[in-house]
Order: sequence, then structure tokens, then C-alpha cells
Amino acid sequence: MVHDPLRTPGGDEGQSPEGGGERIAKALARAGVASRREVERLIAEGRVAINGRTLTTPAVRIEAGDILTVDGEVVGDAEPVRLFRYHKPSGLVTSHKDPQGRPTVFQALPPGLPRLISVGRLDLATEGLLLLTNDGGLARSLELPSTGLVRRYRARAFGRITQDRLDALKSGVTVEGVRYGPIEAVIDKARDGASGANLWISVTLSEGKNREVRKVLESVGLKVNRLIRLAYGPFALSTLPPGEIEEVGPRVIRELFSDLIPPEDLPKGDKPKWSRRAPVSEKRREGAGEAIVSAEAPETRGRPAYKVGWARPKPKPPGGRPPPKPGTRKPESWKPGSRKPDAERAGKTDISRPATAPKARPVKPSGSPPAGGRPPGPRGPNRSPSPPGRPGAHRKGPPKGGGRGPRG
Repeated sequence: MVHDPLRTPGGDEGQSPEGGGERIAKALARAGVASRREVERLIAEGRVAINGRTLTTPAVRIEAGDILTVDGEVVGDAEPVRLFRYHKPSGLVTSHKDPQGRPTVFQALPPGLPRLISVGRLDLATEGLLLLTNDGGLARSLELPSTGLVRRYRARAFGRITQDRLDALKSGVTVEGVRYGPIEAVIDKARDGASGANLWISVTLSEGKNREVRKVLESVGLKVNRLIRLAYGPFALSTLPPGEIEEVGPRVIRELFSDLIPPEDLPKGDKPKWSRRAPVSEKRREGAGEAIVSAEAPETRGRPAYKVGWARPKPKPPGGRPPPKPGTRKPESWKPGSRKPDAERAGKTDISRPATAPKARPVKPSGSPPAGGRPPGPRGPNRSPSPPGRPGAHRKGPPKGGGRGPRG
């Protein structure tokens, strides 16, 4: 919606820093336009106006009924606070616009989301959890080290180091004149090679300065070649696939950040507003439409489309029953579970089947040796069978040994 200058009254309304109302930077941040610092830059560039007059200072408060515009477009009323978890892949810039033309996080987001800003940043090569919100005030509060939110990373680095040297980072370190707070680093896995060692290190910190993990590990002789953020405060990356986004429920926001968000800005309800799945109302309407179509024209109802992970059903014949196998056809009057036909129960031949003569077994001549066996001995071709239950048994002979017999 483009701002209509005919609707703007004259006078110096909105330019007085005195009185009540909400500061312009906070109002735009709540509306999801940009962070407070970014709003100050927009005002300095002359891109923000109230009631048709361009602002020259951020020390301005807006009242109820004022028309606020950015680049000529009317800014709507601020909606309740919303928060999202996003799995940022490597190769995306955490920015709305990149001067070098590289792909950004916000260009990769799916449609249907409100205007979002990031809570902190992840550099181009870093991947993992990135929090997004529509409220600039909440984003600023979650970024501050005074909030005490812990960030957890997993870094793959190249070099050699001992755990004792990493433990020294718990007291903080100064790198190129910048003081970094306490950092906990633990070696998870090490694999030595001819030119060095590949390490996986778990890093925990609570500041989150620009490229902090990379700079601190480089100061102790490690070259980070992969960095993944696993958690930001109470939110974890978990099993969220790369490039996917998921909204945090309103109840979780109220329970965790009620002291950081004004009561009028807290979300209501229990379920998130956005989901990749279709809304329940649309699903119900689609289901009702399918029921109507199937009732009017049941022959037009097709089978559901196959999806990845489903078991492929076996094809069935048009009649619903599989065709009988050759040689196993039953009489027409017989069904499974029912009594057999009278002719079969009486021992009579079924007229529906052709009569076949039994196969004759070949008769071996007497005295001929068995196939592949020994020729018959002096006792004849067939020896007496062994006693039942004792294959190969024979009668006992005299006891072995050369001792005397029992005394008489």
C-alpha cells in the first residue's frame, strides 16, 4: 500500500520529542521493518516519514492515528512477537541485501512469512541455528551479553593442541586488541596425520562477538574449516534439516521472555500461526470436496499419489480377487470356509477336471546293485536292518584286553 499524501494533515505533528507515545525506532522495530540501529540509519537517509513529513531525527514519538511510512509505503500496526528457528546452510549471507550480490538468508526463506530480522549473525561459511523474529526489541535483548544466553558451537579445526591450552580460554583472552570473555572449549575427537591433526571441538560462550570462535581458536594455533551453531540460549538446532524454518509456539515465548516483552506485545494462544503444512480449515475443505466428488462420480476417484517412504502396494486385478494359479482351480460352487461339494466328499471324480492316470514307478530288477552303491555281498543285496532306535548297532563281542576272566 502506497502512502497517499492527501490523507496527511498539515502542521508539525509527530516532530515533537515531547509528550507521550512510542519512539519511532521502537515502533518500526516492533513492526518488523528493521532493528533499532537500522531504523536510525533509515531516518538519516530520509526514508521515514510521519503524516507526510520526512523525519530528520530519531528522537520522535508517534501517537495513535499517525500514519507512518518507509520508502512511501505505509507501515501496518505491530503484530504480537513471533520467533522462528532456522537452520542456516553454508554460503548464505545473514542480511536482507548484499552489495556483492551473494544469496542471503531472507531470500531463501519460504513465502508466507512476516518481515523478519535475525538475532545476531552467522558469517558466510558458518551454518547451524539462527533465530529470526519480527520484533527488533526482542532481537536486541537476546543479543546483549547481559541477557546471559549461552551459545554452543561445534568446530572442526586443523592443527595440534592440548586440552590444557584450551582450558586457559576459560579466563578470557585478548586478540588483536579485542577482549573476549570466558570460553569453554573441549576436544571431542582428534585424528593425527602427517602434516597435522583434524579436531572436533565443542565451544561454549555467552558473548557472540563478530567471528569470535574463529578468531579465538586461531589465536591458539588452530585453523577452523567448519563451524556449526548447535544452540542459542534455550533453543537447540536438534533435527531441523538445513534450509528449514520452524516457528516457536506462543506459550514458549510467554514462559521464557515475559520479562523482555511488554505485556501488550506478548502472543496469545498455544499454536504457531505459520507452518509448512496446509491449515486445518483448508484440509477440511479439501476433504469435503473429495467426498462430494466421490459420491457423485465414484469411478473418477483415483488412488492416492505415491510419496517417498510409503510401501508400494501390490497391483490388484479389476475384480478384486487375484487370478487362480494354474492347476489349483476350485469348482465354482466351492468357497473357502464352506463344505466341499458332494461329489468330492463321496469320493467321486470331479467332472470339471480331466482324469489323469497315476504315474507308474519304474521297477528295479532284483539283484542289481543300487545306483552309485556297492555290489551285493555274499548275504545278498539287502542286509537286515538295524534295530529300531539304534542305527548301525551290532552285537557285543568279548571284552577287549588280555586280562583273566572272573575267578570260578
